[in-house]
Amino acid sequence: MDGRELMADWSSMLSESFAWPWLLAALPLPLLVRWLLPAARDGSAALKVPFGARLDAVAAAGGRSLRGGGAGTLAWIAWALLCIAAARPQQLGEAIRPPQVGRGMMLALDLSGSMSEVDMTLGRQSVDRLTAAKAVLADFLDRRAGDRVGLVVFGNRAYVLAPLTLDRDTVRDQLQDSLVGLAGQETAIGEAIGLAVRRLRDQPSDERVLILLTDGVNTPGTPDPNRAAEIARDEGVRIHTIAFGGDGTMSLFGIKVPTPGGGAEVDERALQRIAQLTGGRFFRARDTSQLVGIYAEINRLEPVTRPGKSVRPRIERYAWPLAGAFALALLAYLWPRRRKA
Repeated sequence: MDGRELMADWSSMLSESFAWPWLLAALPLPLLVRWLLPAARDGSAALKVPFGARLDAVAAAGGRSLRGGGAGTLAWIAWALLCIAAARPQQLGEAIRPPQVGRGMMLALDLSGSMSEVDMTLGRQSVDRLTAAKAVLADFLDRRAGDRVGLVVFGNRAYVLAPLTLDRDTVRDQLQDSLVGLAGQETAIGEAIGLAVRRLRDQPSDERVLILLTDGVNTPGTPDPNRAAEIARDEGVRIHTIAFGGDGTMSLFGIKVPTPGGGAEVDERALQRIAQLTGGRFFRARDTSQLVGIYAEINRLEPVTRPGKSVRPRIERYAWPLAGAFALALLAYLWPRRRKA
């Protein structure tokens, strides 16, 4: 091993052990100051001060330190520890493998008038479709730590209630504030897909996911869902579609009775084509328990955490030499008093 390799090894070792190793160059600074500013030898005083005797004692202690004297030696060691603390000694901790950020995921929720039909059961109570969907989606959000999640709602038009964000609490709050008819009474599925695709463009191409839940048929006069699905496919967005809604009945004291709306039809074939075109999955949910199972399956299909690059955190250790420098400086200050005592 030649000199250059040895110097490179020493430099690498110092950079790994200290954050600012160049501050170790301050170690000989007191000697340099003493050499550049020698003490006066003619015995004349340049300045008379009332505490001159104490300064003389300190100077004498400094002179003795060069020959190994007690207080001065402590002061020199304290200075060395202070320089080491200033260089920020560090220790590499145990290797950890943090999870990488997961998917960029947009949730598209139908707020058309048919979502107010009371044909779902939640906690043994009959509820409307939107209330059931909110409960299941809130639970799904709890499982997506690490994802950037956004929320699109649609009726006559589609609107972004929450852009892609790691703050799932904000998305959950916007979800809970959603009401039937907030975006109109109709079902613009194609527009919801187009808006979600535009929001996902900035995400990595293999991590763009849209989960669309609807209980109706695309409204005539709005963008074609098939054309929107082709654009999503070209943009690398997978769409999982969920046809949601009961059979037009509700349970009353254990007896099935028709709901006032009679149960609107869901265009299952169109939703199947959308999912097939984009590489996603189509699901049919006729009750709350089926919807829970669907979102659990999507959670399995789109895993959040993937192993990231292994890293070793740096643990700061400057506190130890700093505390030692303070203790030794204090001891050096008290040393002459101890000897006098």
